[in-house]
Amino acid sequence: MDTKSQIIDVATLLFQQKGYKGVGLTEIIKTCNISKGSFYHHFPNGKEECLIACLRSLSDTITGEINRIFNQSPTTHEATKKMIEKLVGLLEVDGTIAGYTFTSIVSGMGSEIEPVRTVLSDFYLKMQKIYTTKLETDGFSKETAHSNALMMTASIEGAILLCMTQKTSGPLKTISQLLTKLLKEF
Repeated sequence: MDTKSQIIDVATLLFQQKGYKGVGLTEIIKTCNISKGSFYHHFPNGKEECLIACLRSLSDTITGEINRIFNQSPTTHEATKKMIEKLVGLLEVDGTIAGYTFTSIVSGMGSEIEPVRTVLSDFYLKMQKIYTTKLETDGFSKETAHSNALMMTASIEGAILLCMTQKTSGPLKTISQLLTKLLKEF
């Protein structure tokens, strides 16, 4: 693994565990076992630039996995159920699902830094587009698909946050039942 990828992987994990504000540059450098010069070689604008790289990498990973699940499932109903089952499984086995949300990284600071806000907005729009496309394929009108995709994104992200804070998969299981029931009714 090259140094830049190592920094992104390590910083992402640290940001997920402690939040952006809870991680210092020195901790990232020490954990990566690199020099400050090496860090700044890859991220000349410092920790904020590193955060943006971490968020983009995480966005690619998450949306890639969502795309895979939705492309392999015949309906939005089945895809949503599979996706939430995966998240529940991760939480119950690993004790966390921080790797599938930005919440743990940017809680309390997402709108403070414009480039971070932009990356977050792009991520959530990518998720909604995946859901919207699948819903339209299922026969939903463009407007209804868009509205339901927004509701799905907000529900799943909110449930992930509740699971992380309550240390239980219950909120995701409830959302899975409600979303899949709602999607069947349309």
